[in-house]
Amino acid sequence: MSSVREPIDATQTAAWSALQVHADRLKSSEFSLARCFDEQPERASELSFDVGNLHIDLSKNLMTSKTVTLLADLARAVGLEERRDAMFAGEHINTTEDRAVLHTALRRPVSDAGTLMVDGQDVVADVHEVLHRMYEFARAVREGAWTGVSGKRIEHVLSIGIGGSDLGPVMVYEALKPYADAGIDCTFVSNIDPNDMAEKTKHLDPETTLVIVVSKTFTTLETLVNARTAKRWLLDSLYERGVLADTPEARAEAVAKHFVAVSTALDLVANFGIDPNNAFGFWNWVGGRYSVDSAVGLSLILALGPERFEEFLEGFREIDEYFVATPLEHNVVALMGLLNVWYTSFFGFTTHAVLPYNQYLHRFPAYLQQLTMESNGKHVRWDGTPVTSATGEIFWGEPGTNGQHAFYQLIHQGTQVIPADFIAFVNTPNPTCDGEQDVHELFLGNFLAQTKALAFGKSAEEVQKEGTPEWMVQARVFAGNRPTTSILGVDLTPHAIGALIALYEHITFVEGSVWGIDSYDQWGVELGKQMAKDITPAFSDDDALATQDASTRALIEFYRAHRR
Repeated sequence: MSSVREPIDATQTAAWSALQVHADRLKSSEFSLARCFDEQPERASELSFDVGNLHIDLSKNLMTSKTVTLLADLARAVGLEERRDAMFAGEHINTTEDRAVLHTALRRPVSDAGTLMVDGQDVVADVHEVLHRMYEFARAVREGAWTGVSGKRIEHVLSIGIGGSDLGPVMVYEALKPYADAGIDCTFVSNIDPNDMAEKTKHLDPETTLVIVVSKTFTTLETLVNARTAKRWLLDSLYERGVLADTPEARAEAVAKHFVAVSTALDLVANFGIDPNNAFGFWNWVGGRYSVDSAVGLSLILALGPERFEEFLEGFREIDEYFVATPLEHNVVALMGLLNVWYTSFFGFTTHAVLPYNQYLHRFPAYLQQLTMESNGKHVRWDGTPVTSATGEIFWGEPGTNGQHAFYQLIHQGTQVIPADFIAFVNTPNPTCDGEQDVHELFLGNFLAQTKALAFGKSAEEVQKEGTPEWMVQARVFAGNRPTTSILGVDLTPHAIGALIALYEHITFVEGSVWGIDSYDQWGVELGKQMAKDITPAFSDDDALATQDASTRALIEFYRAHRR
């Protein structure tokens, strides 16, 4: 059980008061990033940090060296370091569910077996037992020893999950496509909308498709509906091809050869027709949105191979070790989380953009939406009392340069200030020259130009010197002081994407710790699920329809009138 029970109200600490005074001074003094850089030649180097192959520049944020000190003071005042250590030690810091929070154990080395006992279990040994089984299975599939029912090798993986069982694997698969080396492509289905499954299976060959059903409890409504739909698609397609006899035994053999599960509910897995020996589990101390490096990542192991998955885990581990060992004032992981609190709670900035200048990371903002907003979108603290400050930001974003032609207008000149993280990599697996210039350098030039323009803007005087008519000057003024963080990596490798994920996992933890909330439950997703079970019968049952509110009833009546 956890010793970290009573959250400290951050707003009642001397550190919070000092930060409020400091924030008010920055606002009243017309704080200028341009002036900061002019007056502090070492600002960029003092506020830049290297973690492995990631270079993180905080210098274009609304902060000074005093801000860093005061943020670290706040972190200590709320016991951030103690809560961090409690999490890594396996204490039950998920208070509402009375669980440990141990996604960090998923990437600990096998040499740590025996060093972390939680609720009577050797956690690291358990993790590596499942990893070993997954690696053996993946090698059999990748080498052609595991085949479909017709004897053809597996070339397609259809992964069925939702939420954390989908967003993580699909994001990482898209990010690491250049490393998929076994001739196996992955397709992901999450939405219960029948259109999703219909479109995703159009290009698949059922004889060479392996379906992974990802549901810890094997009761997730959307996942099971999609799994049954996939089973029907596969069996019908094989029968139509003449590959499968229309007998219970033949159908059972086909399911056993083409379906595996990521689940711990072995009885339900078996009832579905999947051999429990081909089920890979994970634990209640792994939240769905923190699970991509668990068995949930089975599709990644199949596509990329065990060796690449090990590199992926090493990237997580590098950030974990840095976060634990580095003093707060120099700990960029902690500082990024504290800056998010600074902007949300002291400046009232309500959204946060994540802008990857790498097309392979096009699903990264969506992944972070769940990680951050499901974790920190809370109105009560971990002891059930109301929060005392604003919590959570709305995370959103798109890859550059597409976003530049969509929403950057608002970021540059809108009335809302939107802190933004820009992410890019020095090297690309697809270097290209258009005949005149290196296209990747042109791309990175946009990355650098946007953060420079947001920080320093363009004054009315500069606009006037260009000969702009006076009535148009203000329309061309850029205020600047729009905060950004630049994350520049060397290559987008398995190691790098693991490090990026761990970076934002711990940023999320830092925010929740300061706000005093449990970042690891998600009760807010339950009510709609429960109501859906009550509403669905009303589509066909008049008695059920009569119990609905007037708006819901009218919408269902419109549906009934127009359904073909």
